[in-house]
Amino acid sequence: MIVDNLVNAANYSSLHPLFEKAFEFIRQLDINNAETGITEIEGNLLKASVVETKLKTAGEAKLETHKKFIDIQIPVAKAETFGWKSLSSLSQPKEGYDVTNDIEFFDDKPSTFVTLMPGEFVIFSPEDGHAPLIGEGETKKIIIKVAVT
Repeated sequence: MIVDNLVNAANYSSLHPLFEKAFEFIRQLDINNAETGITEIEGNLLKASVVETKLKTAGEAKLETHKKFIDIQIPVAKAETFGWKSLSSLSQPKEGYDVTNDIEFFDDKPSTFVTLMPGEFVIFSPEDGHAPLIGEGETKKIIIKVAVT
């Protein structure tokens, strides 16, 4: 897991061949006025979703992992808390891996939590179990899916 401010995003471009394009998309986007929906940036290899959704309690939020994609998540409307636990420590799979949606949920509890403010981002690799959308009320956020290469 990597947490930082968007002003430092260029520092992470060398970590993945598509990160530069992902952060360039964010730099050019009017984040506060972005319409909900999915934008293909580089076909199925790199796409961004702007979502408006309800936040959950820490107890309701389930840890999830992805095998095919790295998540870059950016809160837009308000602070969002994320639970985290290493994939290697997860031992309670909920229903198994969903190949179509590239997601697996776990009943394990996070080992730590981090709260991000608008203007900050988190990168979750396939080794990161993460429980997003923890907080109160409604929120708007951006989720960028970056294909693992």
